[in-house]
Amino acid sequence: MTHDLVTSLRPLLTAEASAEAYAAGAEPGDLEQAVWLRLLERLDAEGPPRNPQEWLRRAVRSEARRSRRTRRLERPYAVEPADDPGRDPEQLALAAARGRALREAVRRLPGRCPRLMEALLSPEDLTYREIAGELGISQGSLGPERSRCLGCLRRLLAPEVAAR
Repeated sequence: MTHDLVTSLRPLLTAEASAEAYAAGAEPGDLEQAVWLRLLERLDAEGPPRNPQEWLRRAVRSEARRSRRTRRLERPYAVEPADDPGRDPEQLALAAARGRALREAVRRLPGRCPRLMEALLSPEDLTYREIAGELGISQGSLGPERSRCLGCLRRLLAPEVAAR
């Protein structure tokens, strides 16, 4: 029965949502989706409406009003906060200090770990093949070597992190 109801209401919902969307400042698909969700919630709680077509028209208008209210109340950010390229000086100084501390710790690593970690941290974003060629080791041993170096780096940084 639910499938028949959905099938019979689909053309009407598409038409109603298209008619109301522009004035509401919404996308017709968004209105349709909201009304389908309302219908499913209603079917679960109360069963099918007595007059499905009239219920659908009222539901579309109600969702359009809700969309208009939301649009009036919400203001978009001028820029996305996460993408803000102009971080404040404090954030820039802290990031630079973390970078210096990491590079210092990398230089204190044993064996070929400093060269490996520098290659992994390189802004050139080298591939494993390029790093292996640069270090003169096989590509297959790069993963285990990296794992050992990261373990050493964790142990080196653990006291510094705990002290802060």
